[in-house]
Amino acid sequence: MPPQPITPAQVADLQEAFAHDPLGRLARNAVAKNSLHAVALNRAVVAGTDHVFSVQLPSNPITDQKSSGRCWLFAGLNLFRVEAMQRLNVDNIELSQNYLLFWDKIEKANYLLETILATLDEPTDGRLITFLLHSPLQDGGQWDMFVNLVAKYGVVPKSVMPETESSSNTRIMTAMMTTLLREQAATLRRMHAAGVGIVELRERKQAMVGQFYRMLCIHLGEPPQEFEWQWRDKDKQFHRAGTLTPQEFFTRYVGYDLDKMVCLIHCPTADKPFNRLYTIQHLGNVVEGQIVRYLNVDLSVFKQAAIAMLQDGQPVWFGCDVGKQSHPELGILDTQLYDYASVYGARFAADKAERVEYGHSMMTHAMVFTGVDLDDDGKPRKWRVENSWGEKIGDKGFLVMSDAWFDEYMYEVIVDKRFVSAEVLALLETDPVVLPPWDPMGALAVAGGELLNDRV
Repeated sequence: MPPQPITPAQVADLQEAFAHDPLGRLARNAVAKNSLHAVALNRAVVAGTDHVFSVQLPSNPITDQKSSGRCWLFAGLNLFRVEAMQRLNVDNIELSQNYLLFWDKIEKANYLLETILATLDEPTDGRLITFLLHSPLQDGGQWDMFVNLVAKYGVVPKSVMPETESSSNTRIMTAMMTTLLREQAATLRRMHAAGVGIVELRERKQAMVGQFYRMLCIHLGEPPQEFEWQWRDKDKQFHRAGTLTPQEFFTRYVGYDLDKMVCLIHCPTADKPFNRLYTIQHLGNVVEGQIVRYLNVDLSVFKQAAIAMLQDGQPVWFGCDVGKQSHPELGILDTQLYDYASVYGARFAADKAERVEYGHSMMTHAMVFTGVDLDDDGKPRKWRVENSWGEKIGDKGFLVMSDAWFDEYMYEVIVDKRFVSAEVLALLETDPVVLPPWDPMGALAVAGGELLNDRV
Protein backbone atom coordinates (compact mmCIF):
# COMPACT_ATOMS: atom_id res chain seq x y z
CA MET A 1 0.00 0.00 0.00
CA PRO A 2 1.47 3.43 -0.94
CA PRO A 3 1.92 6.17 1.69
CA GLN A 4 -1.29 8.06 2.48
CA PRO A 5 -1.25 11.87 2.24
CA ILE A 6 -3.50 14.17 4.25
CA THR A 7 -6.26 15.04 1.77
CA PRO A 8 -8.48 18.14 1.60
CA ALA A 9 -11.46 15.92 2.40
CA GLN A 10 -9.75 14.62 5.52
CA VAL A 11 -8.92 18.18 6.63
CA ALA A 12 -12.59 19.15 6.16
CA ASP A 13 -13.66 16.21 8.32
CA LEU A 14 -11.16 17.16 11.04
CA GLN A 15 -12.37 20.77 11.02
CA GLU A 16 -15.98 19.62 11.27
CA ALA A 17 -15.19 17.31 14.16
CA PHE A 18 -13.36 20.02 16.12
CA ALA A 19 -16.22 22.46 15.49
CA HIS A 20 -18.54 20.02 17.28
CA ASP A 21 -16.10 19.36 20.16
CA PRO A 22 -16.99 21.77 23.00
CA LEU A 23 -14.32 20.38 25.35
CA GLY A 24 -11.69 20.80 22.65
CA ARG A 25 -12.69 24.41 22.11
CA LEU A 26 -12.68 25.05 25.85
CA ALA A 27 -9.17 23.57 26.16
CA ARG A 28 -8.04 25.68 23.18
CA ASN A 29 -9.27 28.85 24.83
CA ALA A 30 -7.63 28.00 28.13
CA VAL A 31 -4.24 27.04 26.63
CA ALA A 32 -4.26 30.09 24.36
CA LYS A 33 -3.90 32.34 27.43
CA ASN A 34 -2.13 30.00 29.88
CA SER A 35 0.65 27.43 29.90
CA LEU A 36 -0.39 23.83 29.41
CA HIS A 37 0.82 22.93 32.88
CA ALA A 38 -1.23 25.69 34.49
CA VAL A 39 -4.34 24.34 32.78
CA ALA A 40 -3.63 20.64 33.36
CA LEU A 41 -2.41 20.95 36.97
CA ASN A 42 -4.35 18.58 39.21
CA ARG A 43 -5.26 20.68 42.23
CA ALA A 44 -6.30 17.58 44.18
CA VAL A 45 -2.72 16.31 44.05
CA VAL A 46 -1.36 19.70 45.11
CA ALA A 47 -3.78 19.94 48.03
CA GLY A 48 -3.11 16.35 49.08
CA THR A 49 0.69 16.63 49.20
CA ASP A 50 2.40 17.20 52.53
CA HIS A 51 6.03 17.27 53.68
CA VAL A 52 5.69 14.91 56.65
CA PHE A 53 7.59 11.62 56.59
CA SER A 54 7.75 8.68 58.98
CA VAL A 55 11.48 8.27 58.27
CA GLN A 56 13.31 11.59 57.93
CA LEU A 57 16.98 12.43 58.14
CA PRO A 58 18.13 15.83 59.45
CA SER A 59 17.81 18.69 56.96
CA ASN A 60 20.96 20.41 55.77
CA PRO A 61 21.05 23.81 54.05
CA ILE A 62 20.12 23.39 50.40
CA THR A 63 22.71 23.83 47.65
CA ASP A 64 22.35 25.42 44.22
CA GLN A 65 24.00 24.18 41.04
CA LYS A 66 22.64 27.25 39.21
CA SER A 67 22.94 27.19 35.41
CA SER A 68 24.99 24.03 35.20
CA GLY A 69 24.46 20.29 34.87
CA ARG A 70 26.56 19.36 37.91
CA CYS A 71 23.69 17.64 39.74
CA TRP A 72 25.64 14.38 40.12
CA LEU A 73 28.55 16.21 41.77
CA PHE A 74 26.26 18.18 44.06
CA ALA A 75 24.37 15.03 45.04
CA GLY A 76 27.58 13.13 45.77
CA LEU A 77 29.09 15.95 47.81
CA ASN A 78 25.80 16.32 49.70
CA LEU A 79 26.33 12.74 50.90
CA PHE A 80 29.88 13.58 51.93
CA ARG A 81 29.02 16.68 53.93
CA VAL A 82 26.88 14.61 56.30
CA GLU A 83 30.00 12.68 57.25
CA ALA A 84 32.18 15.81 57.33
CA MET A 85 29.78 17.65 59.64
CA GLN A 86 30.01 14.81 62.17
CA ARG A 87 33.80 14.57 62.03
CA LEU A 88 34.32 18.33 62.22
CA ASN A 89 31.49 18.79 64.76
CA VAL A 90 29.95 21.65 62.77
CA ASP A 91 26.37 22.56 61.88
CA ASN A 92 27.15 22.88 58.19
CA ILE A 93 29.91 22.61 55.64
CA GLU A 94 29.77 22.71 51.86
CA LEU A 95 32.41 20.97 49.77
CA SER A 96 33.69 22.52 46.56
CA GLN A 97 31.73 21.42 43.51
CA ASN A 98 33.95 23.70 41.42
CA TYR A 99 37.02 21.68 42.44
CA LEU A 100 35.59 18.42 41.13
CA LEU A 101 34.16 20.16 38.05
CA PHE A 102 37.69 21.27 37.11
CA TRP A 103 39.10 17.77 37.31
CA ASP A 104 36.08 16.21 35.63
CA LYS A 105 36.41 18.51 32.61
CA ILE A 106 40.10 17.90 32.06
CA GLU A 107 39.72 14.15 32.63
CA LYS A 108 36.84 14.03 30.14
CA ALA A 109 38.96 15.85 27.57
CA ASN A 110 41.76 13.30 28.02
CA TYR A 111 39.24 10.42 27.99
CA LEU A 112 37.73 11.59 24.69
CA LEU A 113 41.13 12.08 23.05
CA GLU A 114 42.17 8.59 24.18
CA THR A 115 38.90 7.24 22.76
CA ILE A 116 39.67 8.99 19.47
CA LEU A 117 43.07 7.30 19.43
CA ALA A 118 41.34 3.95 20.00
CA THR A 119 38.89 4.51 17.14
CA LEU A 120 41.12 6.07 14.48
CA ASP A 121 39.92 3.71 11.77
CA GLU A 122 36.22 4.35 12.40
CA PRO A 123 34.56 6.45 9.66
CA THR A 124 34.20 10.11 10.60
CA ASP A 125 30.55 10.13 9.56
CA GLY A 126 29.77 6.82 11.25
CA ARG A 127 27.42 6.60 14.20
CA LEU A 128 30.18 6.06 16.79
CA ILE A 129 32.38 9.07 16.00
CA THR A 130 29.33 11.27 15.43
CA PHE A 131 28.00 10.28 18.83
CA LEU A 132 31.32 10.69 20.65
CA LEU A 133 31.79 14.21 19.31
CA HIS A 134 28.20 15.36 19.87
CA SER A 135 28.64 16.44 23.52
CA PRO A 136 32.04 15.21 24.73
CA LEU A 137 32.50 17.71 27.58
CA GLN A 138 28.98 17.82 29.01
CA ASP A 139 28.48 18.64 32.68
CA GLY A 140 26.68 15.38 33.47
CA GLY A 141 28.13 12.26 35.00
CA GLN A 142 27.49 8.92 36.68
CA TRP A 143 28.20 7.63 40.17
CA ASP A 144 31.27 5.64 39.14
CA MET A 145 32.64 8.74 37.45
CA PHE A 146 32.15 10.66 40.72
CA VAL A 147 34.00 7.89 42.57
CA ASN A 148 36.88 8.11 40.09
CA LEU A 149 37.32 11.82 40.69
CA VAL A 150 37.24 11.56 44.48
CA ALA A 151 39.60 8.59 44.56
CA LYS A 152 42.15 10.42 42.41
CA TYR A 153 41.80 14.04 43.54
CA GLY A 154 40.09 14.05 46.93
CA VAL A 155 37.83 16.94 47.94
CA VAL A 156 38.24 20.41 49.40
CA PRO A 157 35.95 22.77 51.34
CA LYS A 158 34.07 25.24 49.17
CA SER A 159 35.95 28.10 50.84
CA VAL A 160 39.21 26.72 49.40
CA MET A 161 37.95 26.69 45.80
CA PRO A 162 34.74 28.74 45.61
CA GLU A 163 32.38 29.14 42.70
CA THR A 164 33.19 31.33 39.70
CA GLU A 165 30.90 32.76 37.06
CA SER A 166 31.80 29.90 34.74
CA SER A 167 31.25 27.13 37.29
CA SER A 168 27.77 28.46 38.00
CA ASN A 169 27.03 29.11 34.32
CA THR A 170 28.95 26.51 32.34
CA ARG A 171 27.46 26.88 28.88
CA ILE A 172 30.02 29.22 27.28
CA MET A 173 33.04 27.55 28.86
CA THR A 174 31.84 24.12 27.74
CA ALA A 175 31.06 25.35 24.24
CA MET A 176 34.56 26.81 23.79
CA MET A 177 36.26 23.70 25.16
CA THR A 178 34.10 21.47 22.98
CA THR A 179 35.04 23.48 19.89
CA LEU A 180 38.72 23.00 20.66
CA LEU A 181 38.27 19.33 21.51
CA ARG A 182 36.58 18.59 18.17
CA GLU A 183 39.38 20.38 16.33
CA GLN A 184 41.95 18.34 18.26
CA ALA A 185 40.11 15.11 17.43
CA ALA A 186 40.20 16.06 13.76
CA THR A 187 43.93 16.80 14.00
CA LEU A 188 44.70 13.40 15.51
CA ARG A 189 42.65 11.61 12.87
CA ARG A 190 44.35 13.56 10.04
CA MET A 191 47.77 12.74 11.48
CA HIS A 192 46.84 9.05 11.60
CA ALA A 193 45.59 9.15 8.01
CA ALA A 194 48.97 10.66 7.04
CA GLY A 195 50.80 7.72 8.59
CA VAL A 196 51.88 9.22 11.93
CA GLY A 197 52.50 6.52 14.57
CA ILE A 198 50.78 6.13 17.93
CA VAL A 199 53.78 7.32 19.96
CA GLU A 200 53.86 10.68 18.19
CA LEU A 201 50.06 10.91 18.34
CA ARG A 202 50.12 10.47 22.11
CA GLU A 203 52.82 13.11 22.48
CA ARG A 204 50.61 15.49 20.53
CA LYS A 205 47.66 14.53 22.71
CA GLN A 206 49.57 15.40 25.88
CA ALA A 207 50.18 18.90 24.55
CA MET A 208 46.48 19.20 23.79
CA VAL A 209 45.60 18.34 27.41
CA GLY A 210 47.81 21.23 28.49
CA GLN A 211 45.61 23.63 26.50
CA PHE A 212 42.57 22.45 28.43
CA TYR A 213 44.30 22.92 31.76
CA ARG A 214 45.01 26.55 30.86
CA MET A 215 41.41 27.13 29.73
CA LEU A 216 40.02 25.64 32.94
CA CYS A 217 42.33 27.74 35.12
CA ILE A 218 41.04 30.83 33.32
CA HIS A 219 37.39 29.86 33.86
CA LEU A 220 37.42 28.06 37.20
CA GLY A 221 40.66 29.00 38.94
CA GLU A 222 43.56 26.66 39.58
CA PRO A 223 42.78 23.78 41.97
CA PRO A 224 44.94 23.64 45.11
CA GLN A 225 47.51 20.93 45.58
CA GLU A 226 47.45 21.67 49.31
CA PHE A 227 45.81 24.20 51.62
CA GLU A 228 45.73 25.43 55.21
CA TRP A 229 42.72 24.20 57.14
CA GLN A 230 41.35 25.52 60.40
CA TRP A 231 37.84 25.84 61.77
CA ARG A 232 35.71 26.52 64.83
CA ASP A 233 33.22 23.82 65.75
CA LYS A 234 29.66 24.23 67.01
CA ASP A 235 30.93 24.10 70.61
CA LYS A 236 33.04 27.20 69.86
CA GLN A 237 36.25 25.19 69.99
CA PHE A 238 39.04 26.27 67.61
CA HIS A 239 40.91 23.65 65.57
CA ARG A 240 43.91 23.94 63.27
CA ALA A 241 44.85 21.00 61.04
CA GLY A 242 47.78 22.64 59.29
CA THR A 243 48.56 21.98 55.63
CA LEU A 244 46.53 19.25 53.92
CA THR A 245 46.26 17.84 50.45
CA PRO A 246 42.74 17.34 49.07
CA GLN A 247 43.24 13.59 49.42
CA GLU A 248 44.25 13.99 53.07
CA PHE A 249 41.23 16.18 53.75
CA PHE A 250 38.92 13.53 52.30
CA THR A 251 40.51 10.72 54.29
CA ARG A 252 40.59 12.62 57.59
CA TYR A 253 37.39 14.67 57.52
CA VAL A 254 35.04 12.87 55.13
CA GLY A 255 36.09 9.23 55.09
CA TYR A 256 33.06 8.07 53.11
CA ASP A 257 33.62 4.41 52.26
CA LEU A 258 33.13 4.37 48.50
CA ASP A 259 34.03 0.69 48.24
CA LYS A 260 30.98 -0.34 50.25
CA MET A 261 28.54 1.19 47.76
CA VAL A 262 26.87 -0.52 44.80
CA CYS A 263 24.93 0.95 41.88
CA LEU A 264 21.49 -0.56 41.25
CA ILE A 265 19.33 0.32 38.27
CA HIS A 266 15.76 -0.51 37.35
CA CYS A 267 15.37 -0.66 33.58
CA PRO A 268 12.64 -3.13 32.52
CA THR A 269 13.42 -3.11 28.79
CA ALA A 270 13.65 -6.40 26.88
CA ASP A 271 17.35 -5.91 26.07
CA LYS A 272 18.34 -5.71 29.77
CA PRO A 273 17.20 -8.81 31.69
CA PHE A 274 17.18 -8.40 35.45
CA ASN A 275 19.97 -9.81 37.63
CA ARG A 276 22.69 -8.96 35.14
CA LEU A 277 25.66 -6.61 35.34
CA TYR A 278 25.93 -3.94 32.64
CA THR A 279 28.41 -1.32 31.50
CA ILE A 280 28.38 1.20 28.68
CA GLN A 281 31.10 1.37 26.05
CA HIS A 282 33.17 4.57 25.96
CA LEU A 283 31.35 6.07 28.98
CA GLY A 284 33.68 7.45 31.63
CA ASN A 285 35.98 10.27 32.64
CA VAL A 286 39.20 9.01 34.29
CA VAL A 287 41.04 6.73 31.85
CA GLU A 288 42.58 4.58 34.58
CA GLY A 289 39.47 4.70 36.78
CA GLN A 290 36.80 2.07 37.30
CA ILE A 291 34.24 1.49 34.60
CA VAL A 292 30.57 2.36 34.98
CA ARG A 293 28.79 -0.72 36.37
CA TYR A 294 25.04 -1.18 36.77
CA LEU A 295 23.24 -4.06 38.47
CA ASN A 296 19.79 -4.23 36.90
CA VAL A 297 17.34 -5.57 39.48
CA ASP A 298 13.63 -6.00 40.04
CA LEU A 299 11.78 -2.94 41.31
CA SER A 300 11.11 -4.48 44.73
CA VAL A 301 14.85 -5.10 45.28
CA PHE A 302 15.69 -1.62 43.99
CA LYS A 303 13.16 0.08 46.26
CA GLN A 304 13.74 -1.93 49.42
CA ALA A 305 17.48 -1.24 49.34
CA ALA A 306 16.80 2.50 49.27
CA ILE A 307 14.34 2.20 52.17
CA ALA A 308 16.84 0.19 54.21
CA MET A 309 19.52 2.86 53.66
CA LEU A 310 17.21 5.59 54.93
CA GLN A 311 16.11 3.54 57.94
CA ASP A 312 19.81 3.14 58.72
CA GLY A 313 20.16 6.93 58.77
CA GLN A 314 22.03 7.25 55.46
CA PRO A 315 20.99 9.52 52.56
CA VAL A 316 20.70 7.91 49.12
CA TRP A 317 22.13 9.22 45.82
CA PHE A 318 19.78 8.52 42.91
CA GLY A 319 19.15 9.24 39.22
CA CYS A 320 15.72 9.91 37.72
CA ASP A 321 13.81 11.62 34.91
CA VAL A 322 13.02 14.83 36.75
CA GLY A 323 11.15 16.57 33.91
CA LYS A 324 8.17 14.20 33.86
CA GLN A 325 5.00 14.98 35.86
CA SER A 326 6.90 17.46 38.03
CA HIS A 327 6.38 21.01 39.25
CA PRO A 328 9.68 22.55 40.40
CA GLU A 329 8.16 25.54 42.20
CA LEU A 330 5.71 23.40 44.16
CA GLY A 331 8.34 20.71 44.61
CA ILE A 332 6.06 17.84 43.59
CA LEU A 333 6.84 14.72 41.58
CA ASP A 334 3.60 12.77 41.07
CA THR A 335 2.26 10.66 38.19
CA GLN A 336 -1.17 12.31 38.58
CA LEU A 337 0.13 15.88 38.79
CA TYR A 338 -1.03 16.89 35.29
CA ASP A 339 -4.30 15.76 33.72
CA TYR A 340 -3.17 15.80 30.10
CA ALA A 341 -5.92 13.41 29.02
CA SER A 342 -8.67 15.87 29.92
CA VAL A 343 -6.96 18.68 28.02
CA TYR A 344 -6.21 16.73 24.85
CA GLY A 345 -8.84 14.02 24.90
CA ALA A 346 -6.01 11.53 24.34
CA ARG A 347 -4.77 8.83 26.70
CA PHE A 348 -1.02 8.51 27.29
CA ALA A 349 -0.57 4.84 28.09
CA ALA A 350 3.09 3.89 27.53
CA ASP A 351 4.68 1.89 30.34
CA LYS A 352 8.19 2.47 31.74
CA ALA A 353 9.90 0.11 29.31
CA GLU A 354 8.22 1.61 26.26
CA ARG A 355 9.05 5.16 27.35
CA VAL A 356 12.74 4.24 27.57
CA GLU A 357 12.78 2.25 24.33
CA TYR A 358 11.11 5.02 22.33
CA GLY A 359 13.16 7.89 23.73
CA HIS A 360 10.49 9.49 25.89
CA SER A 361 12.20 8.90 29.23
CA MET A 362 15.79 8.68 30.49
CA MET A 363 17.88 9.72 33.47
CA THR A 364 18.24 13.49 33.45
CA HIS A 365 18.99 14.47 37.06
CA ALA A 366 20.67 13.21 40.23
CA MET A 367 19.44 14.08 43.71
CA VAL A 368 19.46 12.64 47.23
CA PHE A 369 16.75 10.87 49.22
CA THR A 370 16.61 12.08 52.83
CA GLY A 371 13.33 10.51 53.91
CA VAL A 372 10.50 8.15 53.13
CA ASP A 373 6.92 7.95 54.41
CA LEU A 374 5.93 4.35 55.20
CA ASP A 375 2.37 3.22 55.84
CA ASP A 376 1.35 0.97 58.74
CA ASP A 377 2.40 -2.09 56.71
CA GLY A 378 5.85 -0.67 55.99
CA LYS A 379 5.11 0.16 52.35
CA PRO A 380 6.33 3.53 50.96
CA ARG A 381 3.77 6.24 50.26
CA LYS A 382 6.12 9.07 49.28
CA TRP A 383 9.79 10.08 49.36
CA ARG A 384 11.63 13.18 50.58
CA VAL A 385 14.16 14.56 48.10
CA GLU A 386 17.06 16.95 48.68
CA ASN A 387 17.62 18.83 45.43
CA SER A 388 20.37 21.24 44.34
CA TRP A 389 18.29 24.01 42.75
CA GLY A 390 18.31 26.48 45.65
CA GLU A 391 15.74 27.23 48.34
CA LYS A 392 13.04 28.81 46.18
CA ILE A 393 11.55 25.51 45.03
CA GLY A 394 9.40 23.11 47.00
CA ASP A 395 9.81 23.15 50.78
CA LYS A 396 12.92 25.34 51.00
CA GLY A 397 14.58 23.26 48.30
CA PHE A 398 13.18 19.85 49.27
CA LEU A 399 10.79 17.94 47.00
CA VAL A 400 8.08 15.32 47.55
CA MET A 401 8.06 12.27 45.25
CA SER A 402 5.03 9.97 45.23
CA ASP A 403 5.79 6.27 45.34
CA ALA A 404 3.98 5.81 42.01
CA TRP A 405 6.37 8.38 40.47
CA PHE A 406 9.28 6.41 41.94
CA ASP A 407 8.06 3.32 40.10
CA GLU A 408 7.77 5.06 36.72
CA TYR A 409 10.68 7.51 36.56
CA MET A 410 13.36 6.28 38.98
CA TYR A 411 16.29 4.52 37.31
CA GLU A 412 19.30 4.38 39.63
CA VAL A 413 20.15 4.25 43.34
CA ILE A 414 23.48 3.98 45.14
CA VAL A 415 23.17 1.84 48.26
CA ASP A 416 25.33 0.15 50.87
CA LYS A 417 26.15 -3.44 49.92
CA ARG A 418 24.78 -4.49 53.32
CA PHE A 419 21.28 -3.89 52.01
CA VAL A 420 21.65 -6.08 48.91
CA SER A 421 21.48 -9.87 48.91
CA ALA A 422 24.60 -11.99 48.49
CA GLU A 423 23.10 -13.45 45.30
CA VAL A 424 22.81 -10.01 43.72
CA LEU A 425 26.24 -8.88 44.91
CA ALA A 426 27.79 -11.99 43.38
CA LEU A 427 26.90 -10.52 39.99
CA LEU A 428 29.63 -7.92 40.53
CA GLU A 429 32.15 -10.70 39.91
CA THR A 430 30.69 -11.50 36.48
CA ASP A 431 31.70 -9.97 33.16
CA PRO A 432 29.36 -7.06 32.43
CA VAL A 433 27.18 -6.96 29.36
CA VAL A 434 28.58 -4.11 27.27
CA LEU A 435 25.90 -1.70 26.05
CA PRO A 436 26.50 0.70 23.13
CA PRO A 437 27.55 4.30 23.92
CA TRP A 438 24.09 5.65 23.04
CA ASP A 439 22.17 3.37 25.38
CA PRO A 440 19.56 5.34 27.40
CA MET A 441 21.11 4.23 30.70
CA GLY A 442 24.07 6.49 29.96
CA ALA A 443 21.89 9.57 29.55
CA LEU A 444 22.68 11.18 32.91
CA ALA A 445 26.33 11.39 31.89
CA VAL A 446 25.93 11.97 28.18
CA ALA A 447 22.97 14.35 28.05
CA GLY A 448 22.26 15.28 31.66
CA GLY A 449 24.37 18.43 31.59
CA GLU A 450 22.65 19.75 28.49
CA LEU A 451 19.18 18.89 29.70
CA LEU A 452 19.69 20.55 33.06
CA ASN A 453 21.49 23.70 32.00
CA ASP A 454 18.09 25.37 31.78
CA ARG A 455 16.48 23.35 34.58
CA VAL A 456 13.72 21.42 32.88
